[in-house]
Amino acid sequence: MQTVQHLLEGKERAVYAVDPQAPVLEAIRLMAQHHVGALLVMQNGETMGIISERDYARKVILLGRSSADTPVREIMSSPVITVNLLNTLDECMRLVTQRRVRHLPVVDDGRVIGMVSIGDLVKAVIEEQQHTIEQLESYIHS
Repeated sequence: MQTVQHLLEGKERAVYAVDPQAPVLEAIRLMAQHHVGALLVMQNGETMGIISERDYARKVILLGRSSADTPVREIMSSPVITVNLLNTLDECMRLVTQRRVRHLPVVDDGRVIGMVSIGDLVKAVIEEQQHTIEQLESYIHS
């Protein structure tokens, strides 16, 4: 079974963050600029929470709040559910399913080094299953 470390080896490790005092509009702009669905909320190098497009939709848009006037800290999700390099993809899939989250920051030695999304996990599982199918077909035909 693959681990988070294997998954991160094949993807960009950039970690995007926003300050908790920043307006939500700034966070949404950063997400759009970097083509990501979530940002860490960090202050002085410490992870305070995570803000996602889902948080924006449910806690700003549906409540009629202003994106320009609402600080990120008011809508971020906290505490942040994290994984480490040794977690398996199955463990990550269980976490996103049970906790109903779509993004898992990867922490190594107390520092966030990457982010794994549900899309990353699904893609990796599909690739692994495809590889297994190909091996079985090869075995059957030989």
